[in-house]
Amino acid sequence: MYRVLLVEDDKDIRTLIVNYFSKKERGAFEMDAAADGQTGLEKAYENHYDCLLLDVMLPELDGFEICREIRRESDVPIVFITARTDESDILNGYALGCDDYVIKPFPLPVLYEKVCALIKRSKGLVRSKVFTAGSLSLNPNNGTVADAGTEIKLTAREYAILKVLLENKGVIISRERLMDIVWGYNSGADERVLDTHIKNLRKALGSNGKLIKTVIRRGYVIEDR
Repeated sequence: MYRVLLVEDDKDIRTLIVNYFSKKERGAFEMDAAADGQTGLEKAYENHYDCLLLDVMLPELDGFEICREIRRESDVPIVFITARTDESDILNGYALGCDDYVIKPFPLPVLYEKVCALIKRSKGLVRSKVFTAGSLSLNPNNGTVADAGTEIKLTAREYAILKVLLENKGVIISRERLMDIVWGYNSGADERVLDTHIKNLRKALGSNGKLIKTVIRRGYVIEDR
């Protein structure tokens, strides 16, 4: 059984989604719901969920704020369900770490299939690509980093930075973009904090630390030797 938290202030939409998921495959989903952002965030911290469905415009805390807070602690799949269609809102959602952005009105079967696919991927039922550079490998399926098979211990931030760089191997990623992805959109974190994490990441990677190149006034890139 999978547990899904829906945070939606519209009672009619909330009821429709909860009923559809509950009846679609009896016993497959346990649905929990909250009508405001603060309650939703508290539920997300107090319980284990396999996916979060967040409206953006919510009382007390909006969906973006909930996503930002959750991403400090968890990689649980997050889907925004919202009527806000501005490109800046959509990009903001992805920058904060959401996995999908569904615009209202939407067909319930489409939302259902998206949630099923995200949960299967997060559970390792759908295998993701293992990223490599030199003798370094990062396996997103189990969250491990290794040098020629020997596991390397990284902090959550170091892992997130390395994952972004390996996913975009050979592409220069600006410091601002790295900050947005790893710390969250408009987090207010100083770029010097990123530089310190890069320094610590290089040290943790040993000889593979040289794979991470600094491109003056442009950002960072990871390249094979």
